[in-house]
Amino acid sequence: MSFQQGLSGLNASSKSLDVIGNNVANASTYGAKSSRAEFADLYANAIGGNGGVGIGVTVEKVSQQFSQGNITTTDNSLDLAIKGDGFFEVKDSSGQTLYTRNGQFEKDKEGYLVNPQGQQLMGYPADTTGVIQPGAAKPLQLPTAGINPKPTSKITLEMNLDASKGATTPPSGTIDFSDATTYNNASSITAYDAKGQEVALTYYVQKSGTDAWNLYVTANGSSVATDASGNPAPVTSLTFPANGSAPTSPTAPVSFDIPASTNAAGAVTVPMTGVKLDLGGVTQYGSIFGVTSGVQDGYAPGQLASIAIDPSGVIMASYSNGQSKPAGQIEMASFRNSQGLQPLGGNAWERTYASGDPVVGVPGSGNLGALKSGALEESNVDLTGELVNMMTAQRVYQANSQTIKTQDSILQTLVNLR
Repeated sequence: MSFQQGLSGLNASSKSLDVIGNNVANASTYGAKSSRAEFADLYANAIGGNGGVGIGVTVEKVSQQFSQGNITTTDNSLDLAIKGDGFFEVKDSSGQTLYTRNGQFEKDKEGYLVNPQGQQLMGYPADTTGVIQPGAAKPLQLPTAGINPKPTSKITLEMNLDASKGATTPPSGTIDFSDATTYNNASSITAYDAKGQEVALTYYVQKSGTDAWNLYVTANGSSVATDASGNPAPVTSLTFPANGSAPTSPTAPVSFDIPASTNAAGAVTVPMTGVKLDLGGVTQYGSIFGVTSGVQDGYAPGQLASIAIDPSGVIMASYSNGQSKPAGQIEMASFRNSQGLQPLGGNAWERTYASGDPVVGVPGSGNLGALKSGALEESNVDLTGELVNMMTAQRVYQANSQTIKTQDSILQTLVNLR
């Protein structure tokens, strides 16, 4: 019987060395997880028992170890590392959904995010306005076209008008934008028409009386509002309370039109109607004139400049005009029994009955880990520990071969008895 025991020990030790060798071979494989051979003893089943003597050992299971690997930074913004539990979902060419911890992704010729095996990363796409569409996960495709222009529809001004200034009365009774003595202060802001062309807006403030001011606006040098005689007219008049805080009039955004004009590039701009001007942040205190904020909501067209991925898996596309919007969000999956996943090679696993169904969500939600862009998760193989395990397994192999050798010697002695 010792032959069988020794042989089972040799087989188990050989299997253990195979597992250790595979761990060592994948010590530099991103997203790889180490495995461990788990043994069980063998006993013969016989009526009345067999006296408690075992008949050897077997490899009961090769268990995967899903502990966190070290995270190393890279220069590729599409490289992703998972900090915590979860797997990336990828779809192969046959449509099968697989799971991986290897975050080495890149764009293919159609703009899809794929791993080195050509499998597509799954997630939730965004519509043309940047709103992420929840529902069933789909392969994520990065935008290739630029962003369309948006005409200015609202302008918000925040500034202080110097209360110590006296009223300004133009000699001719009409403001002259080329004569600084006919108004108190001026500042500028750039708006955009429907084609994304720049429209240089300049606003002039003229104190007309105690706590009262007129606001004029020009577009590319021409007044946007005129009186019956064709002279510049104010877009609105502001009235302030005695303490100089927010104006008592107007209390709501005022609306004005911007006519067509020729801008600095020599292009004729598209007329804009109903542009809202919010003056709720204007004050009249006893300090110098100053603009603290001038914001408008339009922008020029732009081309895709870069892609960034935040910890929640939102893919943010940045454009050359300074705008950015989501292009999608990555979906992740976790399993109640990760060790029940079936390894397929190529850094991928597939679900099984033992693993259970995946629980999907976005990174950082529930028990799913967060993502780190520009980084990769290294293998969790402890190379030093594996080399020690290798030496131990080698000694166990030698010990089992020695039991076979000893049993052979005993058997030879019995055969030679006369």
